[in-house]
Amino acid sequence: MPVKNRFAELQDEITAWRRDIHAHPELLFDTHRTSALVAEKLRAFGCDEVVEGIGQTGVVGVIKGLQSGSGKVVGLRADMDALPIEERTGLPYASQTPGAMHACGHDGHTAMLLGAARYLSETRNFDGTVVLIFQPAEEGGGGGREMCADGMMDRWGIQEVYGMHNWPGRPVGSFAIRPGAFFAAADLLTIEITGKGGHAAKPHETVDPTICAAQLVSALQTIASRNADPISQIVVSITSFETSSHAFNVIPTSVTLRGTVRTLSPENRDLAEARIKTLATALAQGFGAEARVDYKRNYPVMVNHDAQTEFAAAVAASVSGRCDEAPQVMGGEDFAFMLEERPGAYILVGNGDTAHVHHPEYNFNDEAIPAGCSWWAEIVEQRMPLG
Repeated sequence: MPVKNRFAELQDEITAWRRDIHAHPELLFDTHRTSALVAEKLRAFGCDEVVEGIGQTGVVGVIKGLQSGSGKVVGLRADMDALPIEERTGLPYASQTPGAMHACGHDGHTAMLLGAARYLSETRNFDGTVVLIFQPAEEGGGGGREMCADGMMDRWGIQEVYGMHNWPGRPVGSFAIRPGAFFAAADLLTIEITGKGGHAAKPHETVDPTICAAQLVSALQTIASRNADPISQIVVSITSFETSSHAFNVIPTSVTLRGTVRTLSPENRDLAEARIKTLATALAQGFGAEARVDYKRNYPVMVNHDAQTEFAAAVAASVSGRCDEAPQVMGGEDFAFMLEERPGAYILVGNGDTAHVHHPEYNFNDEAIPAGCSWWAEIVEQRMPLG
């Protein structure tokens, strides 16, 4: 089954939805305009149930098939939030909100799932129930966790759940997926090094936290190179180095380091946290300083379930002719919380030769819309066939 003709017919309309969302990006849980737009369209499509305010600003729509004897319930999830980035695309529909931009394609994900919702509401060519999940706060807020904590899975009896993300660098509308650990756990790290400040001309009278912090930034890289199995993957990135004084002639009292830690297994996650705390504490003591480590476990490893991954890949191949094996990704993805609660799978759809996600010149490729919508629809129709 190739791309459905209905989505070719609807492409201009879905594109218009996408560009409207793109022009009005919203961050984290503040997706009030986007959530209202989604709910309005789901009701207009004739969904059997539309509920707002799940996981703060999430929206859930329910569509029942022509038959319900199978008792199957499949969830489809799209994320709605943007990123705190100043857009530099120069597009006619560029962000109208300073400091916010749809730089990860969540506008496209939302529009594609809305397109699938319209088609499924029109045809209802399946035996069971589809639950449409529109999630806020994927970009660091844990909106998936919040929707699950709100009882979404049990409330609608979701048995399986599927997600999709656009992927620059892949041919437009092509697909890639892998079973098992797919996206990394993404944890947040803050280290405060406290010493004794003073005059820059008299370093011997101080305990300089900048020297200690600089050494620690380098030492943390030994976790990947000397503590972890070389076959495994750990990424420790210090992304902020902030001193308590910005004067040229003052040695500061403290330095704060911030960053992320990314791992693909529970064992490496434990190893990274333990080694960070040991290195920071011991190194600070060696310099006569003190270290305080705040290690926040954020998104877990996103693990695709084997049977659902095989099915999702077969559906993708039926839409585009093939489905490739995706590489493991060290970025985080909070669809992981949903896959911890229910079996399911997450797939990549090609965005073409574009700037990569989280870049100020990125833009979702509207030519991917028919393939993405077709995959959503086929997941439902092939998982819950009539008769």
